[in-house]
Amino acid sequence: MTKPVFRFAPSPNGHLHLGHALSALLNTRAAVALKGRFLVRVEDIDLTRCTRQLEQEMFEDLAWLGVPLDEPVLRQSDAFPEYRAALEKLQDLGLVYPAYLTRAEIKKFVAEFEAEGQKWPRDPDGAPLYPGDASVLSETECNDRSNSDAPFTLRLDMKAALKRIGRSLFWEETGAEGKALFDKPHQISADAAVWGDVVLARKDTPTSYHLSVVVDDARQGITDVLRGKDLYEATSVHRLLQELLGLPVPLYRHHRLILGEDGRKLSKSNQDTSLRSLRQAGASHAQLRRRIGL
Repeated sequence: MTKPVFRFAPSPNGHLHLGHALSALLNTRAAVALKGRFLVRVEDIDLTRCTRQLEQEMFEDLAWLGVPLDEPVLRQSDAFPEYRAALEKLQDLGLVYPAYLTRAEIKKFVAEFEAEGQKWPRDPDGAPLYPGDASVLSETECNDRSNSDAPFTLRLDMKAALKRIGRSLFWEETGAEGKALFDKPHQISADAAVWGDVVLARKDTPTSYHLSVVVDDARQGITDVLRGKDLYEATSVHRLLQELLGLPVPLYRHHRLILGEDGRKLSKSNQDTSLRSLRQAGASHAQLRRRIGL
């Protein structure tokens, strides 16, 4: 029987916070409970915001938590050729197209559309679905941008991708904490269509989170993905990409989130919840575990 492999994949674009602590500790505990492995992956696609200093400080915080580092740690910045290969495979299938609308243009289009009393569709995160360049730009403007050095994104043609699969997709979900780790998995329907034409890459970046996460999980042999509920709905997109690229499908577990006083998910911009600030203030492991409900 194959041993389960778990992972924790933070981005060194700021200091880890309490939500990261919960996810890292749940993954390490699950790996121990199920007699499996635990890996750390550095998601440093953003080469501007992600720095080696922040990465080192992240490793220091993880060491303070007691989270083991299984060397060598995989860095996404070392895997750009793998992402390009996956993207090219989708392009060869005719499932990728360049999109030139800026965020400001999309926002303006949606605002004008909804000003007429209609509702523009949005994805589960609340972002408006991509309207398509032809909905906003003239044919001349589209050609001008295509023939220039204009910025663009590469998007998945969702309708074409779903047509190619031609059947319903599912993922296996089970418990995330304590005895629930051993619960029998149940099937969840993967409705990727609600996300519209998701971004797969950008002009200067060969991948997006959606593409890189499925490629990385396959490369590392991840069998069990235990992550926050904020990514629950995105699993539909990941299942679709796994199917299109012929990648293995992990078992999924989505854990509760640590929320701030305003009821929102914690972010790295909130220094009050950073592990570094708590550690420097003298917080103990017991205090930290109580604060995150462990």
